[in-house]
Amino acid sequence: MMTGDVGLFGPDSITWKLHSEPILMLGGLRSLYLQALHPRAVAGVAQNSNYRTDMWGRLARTSDYVGTVVYGSTAEAEQAGARLRRLHSRLTAVDPRTGERFRLDDPDLLRWVHIAEVESFLTTARRAGVPLTPAEVDAYYTEQLRAAELVGLDPATVPATAAEVADYYAALRPELGLTRDGAEAAAFLTVPPVPRSWGSRALRLGLTLGPPRWAYLGLASTALGLLPPWARKMYGAPGWPTTDLAAALSARGLRGLLAGILAVLPADYRVSPAHQAALARAGLG
Repeated sequence: MMTGDVGLFGPDSITWKLHSEPILMLGGLRSLYLQALHPRAVAGVAQNSNYRTDMWGRLARTSDYVGTVVYGSTAEAEQAGARLRRLHSRLTAVDPRTGERFRLDDPDLLRWVHIAEVESFLTTARRAGVPLTPAEVDAYYTEQLRAAELVGLDPATVPATAAEVADYYAALRPELGLTRDGAEAAAFLTVPPVPRSWGSRALRLGLTLGPPRWAYLGLASTALGLLPPWARKMYGAPGWPTTDLAAALSARGLRGLLAGILAVLPADYRVSPAHQAALARAGLG
């Protein structure tokens, strides 16, 4: 019997089942590559953020937000959503193609970011071998309407099944493409800078040229390979079925590696702090 506030979803939700998988970090990277193909969405980021100088901080803040929405109490999730809505309501950007100024809380942009994120989480998890039935996939999309509402979207306007998401992508594809902002964002994602604060010059050089860099490049190439063929082609990459197969095998291997690492760690390290707090509130320990 649950004894406390388990937030927007709870331990019986597909959301908790899916987000307990460490492989979702790869899904988050895939979603950023996908989001960068929307000219206005990526222009809004380029003109209103410091991701070029604080990419890792931005990624950490995004991860914290997702963790709060998924595992936070109802009040914590609603407060996080309110902060994000206030931030977006103050920001505008200029479309580099038309010169038109637009708001970052434009529902069309918010909807794109939401769908690119949740579809990336689902697709990455399934192709990495996480067992989800078609009914569970649709249930995840439907559960995530609560997350969409937090950022200011009317849930009735958000695709809520796999079929609706496929139709949404098909309708939006003529508006997508690789702009200069998108190419620069993808380059930062693929070859991110090592912050000066990360130790000595020798350590930073080692991180830049050594095994950690090659390991990260492997992650980035897998994330790109997991994109839909039409999205890979926009980046100039092949849309071949063999690329899909190679990316799926790589994702499965990474999931197995993460599982092996977690298996030898103490129990407290196998679950994120946000998830641990949610379990404690639920009386599940």
